[in-house]
Amino acid sequence: MTDETVISAQSLDLTFQTNDGPVHALKDVNLNITKGDFISFIGPSGCGKTTLLRVMADLDQPTDGTITINGVSPKAARESRAYGYVFQSAGLYPWRTIGKNIRLPLEIMGISKSEQKERVEKVLKLVELEDFEKKFPWQLSGGMQQRASIARALAFDADILLMDEPFGALDEIVRDYLNEQLLKLWHSTEKTICFVTHSIPEAVYLSTKIVVMSPRPGRIIDIIESDLPDKRPLEIRDTKEFIDIAQRVREGLRAGHSYE
Repeated sequence: MTDETVISAQSLDLTFQTNDGPVHALKDVNLNITKGDFISFIGPSGCGKTTLLRVMADLDQPTDGTITINGVSPKAARESRAYGYVFQSAGLYPWRTIGKNIRLPLEIMGISKSEQKERVEKVLKLVELEDFEKKFPWQLSGGMQQRASIARALAFDADILLMDEPFGALDEIVRDYLNEQLLKLWHSTEKTICFVTHSIPEAVYLSTKIVVMSPRPGRIIDIIESDLPDKRPLEIRDTKEFIDIAQRVREGLRAGHSYE
């Protein structure tokens, strides 16, 4: 990991105009994310976590302040395919096999068939789905579908991975397994990951830094640097170090609510 800044937000504000009047989604967000970080965003529903991720991805535009991805605007970063995006649902086309779902964005990008094949094989191996390339989404469990969705985002081979609560709908046992798999994948690829979650244990287990956000308008209440070791068996969640970080996240979330 280096100190190179890959995402930088300064005095970021975003107000949506709706039929019921303006909605202030983000307020004075200041954040620097360095190369190789695993950043989790946690806060109450509607606090702007997903909106902030969407601003990074150029899916929403801020109304004030600045944000850069790899030193350029989100639009330029999107056009240069600087990131992969994993949504809350897997979003796989049921009529395409797993391999063809992963291949689709590569086809759109005009990548040669030989390179498509190579990339699909590589990312399927990374998410341990190499035996399921010819299966259809309905033949896979929810957890396996999400792994396929992650593989599709990895196929871009971008240095940044934006993940919007990808495990939120899964049961706890599957979620634990995928948390372990994601950490392993992060270590092996050294990508910068921005991860939205509602789960305190998930945020603490996965992250190098945890960004705690307030209720709307979303402000950053605390940025907690984790001193947990890189190697994290699930049992680490029973240690004092883990519990102490989780408690600080909890206190930040309570402090955020106290502003209301």
